[in-house]
Amino acid sequence: MATQDRKGRGQARRARRRWTLGAGVAAAVVVAVVVGYFAYRAQADLPGQKFPDQGNRHVQTLTDPHEPYNSTPPTSGPHLPYIAPWGIHTRPIPNELQVHNLEDAGVVIQYNCACPDVVEKLAAIVRKYPTQVILAPYPTMQSRIALTAWTRLEAMDNVDEARIERFIRAYRGIDHHPPGGG
Repeated sequence: MATQDRKGRGQARRARRRWTLGAGVAAAVVVAVVVGYFAYRAQADLPGQKFPDQGNRHVQTLTDPHEPYNSTPPTSGPHLPYIAPWGIHTRPIPNELQVHNLEDAGVVIQYNCACPDVVEKLAAIVRKYPTQVILAPYPTMQSRIALTAWTRLEAMDNVDEARIERFIRAYRGIDHHPPGGG
């Protein structure tokens, strides 16, 4: 009987080791998938031209001096401590204000034309998103349409709904506040 008891305990120990090994392998696979996803995302062919990050410094007023933005429209850099309301705007949004919307996980779609048909097509896209997307005119940019997110800019001359939706899906909801707030 003692031999059978030892044999049963040995089988139980082996079963526990197999289970522990299996759980360890499963955990390693999960970690590898998560790390792989973020590595892929960091290197993926994401939409838009990438610009160097100009930081998250706050300015208190529109007239506070700061370094020039490295893109038009801006994609990062000095900004006001509050955001513009999400949604559709009929007047341009100051650079220092829209940059904070980008930092707060937003996408800004802007246009430079007297083109009600284009504006309506863009507005129809923006209406799909209750937050974190803005549409506004930007009369001094070179392209007819610009999509901006933190450190990203996509310019186009015609409404391309698939490209616009891809840009929004890629960047909307990604917060860019520095660790510890700001």
